[in-house]
Amino acid sequence: MHHLPTKDYLNLVRERFSAAGNPDYALQQMAYMRHQFEFFGLPAPKWVAISKEIHAGAGIPQGDDLIALVRACFDDDHREMHYFGLQTLEKTIKKQPAEAIEWLEELIQTRSWWDTVDWINKLVGIHFKRYPHLIGPVTEKWLASGNIWLQRICLIFQLTYKDKTDTDLLFDYIRRLSGSKEFFIQKAAGWALRQYAKHNPDAVADFIKNTALAPLTRREGSKYLP
Repeated sequence: MHHLPTKDYLNLVRERFSAAGNPDYALQQMAYMRHQFEFFGLPAPKWVAISKEIHAGAGIPQGDDLIALVRACFDDDHREMHYFGLQTLEKTIKKQPAEAIEWLEELIQTRSWWDTVDWINKLVGIHFKRYPHLIGPVTEKWLASGNIWLQRICLIFQLTYKDKTDTDLLFDYIRRLSGSKEFFIQKAAGWALRQYAKHNPDAVADFIKNTALAPLTRREGSKYLP
């Protein structure tokens, strides 16, 4: 399928989203996101449906065209444009080369807030499963970066790994970030523990008992423990 040039593709998405938006709902969304982003006022089912139509009609770009489109989406002030970029990327994530981790890293740090970061986290989790040799070097770099969003992903990229979770890595990273005063770090550590407790409650109970953790992490991490 022949793809639209990035600029035309972007305009198409913006026009469709803008036409379907609800200004009153946009105000609620902006308030919920602490006025960090503009919104068209599209509830998720609506922008997902429109995205599907656009993908069917305009196709999904590959390679450099894909990166250009996703970056252009993130340059827009409207949060739904960022969502469209991630939706498009998700469709292709299982075909990406190993070095795509570099621009996943870039996106994590672009207009960062929990909604996009946790979505990119899912993509990182898929990518690391395909290229496990990246996990050590990349997450060590992210942990050392001082960027709370990159650090959050070090804690939660294994959320869907179940019994394939690298427990030593998980516990090591939680320990190393346990002094953080950041809500998004403390909460992520608790989330990771809570999730892993479904598969290995004894290990999690033992870790929580023997590790100095923030009260929030301890509380979240213990939710599923007997």
